[in-house]
Amino acid sequence: MLSHAQNLADNWEFTELWIDPTASPPYVLILLSDSSGKSCIYDPSQNYQLVFNSNTYLEAKLWLLEDEYERVEGRLRASVSATP
Repeated sequence: MLSHAQNLADNWEFTELWIDPTASPPYVLILLSDSSGKSCIYDPSQNYQLVFNSNTYLEAKLWLLEDEYERVEGRLRASVSATP
């Protein structure tokens, strides 16, 4: 499981920020997902420790919603730079 998480951290397609708005300041988690939907959730306050790993984006999203996290609007997509 950890090896997939390390691979995903290098080969992600998009990332989302999720917050717990009831905390002050809001608690943030980072979701990374690859092109097949495999997703990992990291906790930046714990040195980016992996807190959840799933085979689908939907499973990761439901895990966050279950704990009442809210997605910050928008996604950051990985950019592929063209080589000359």
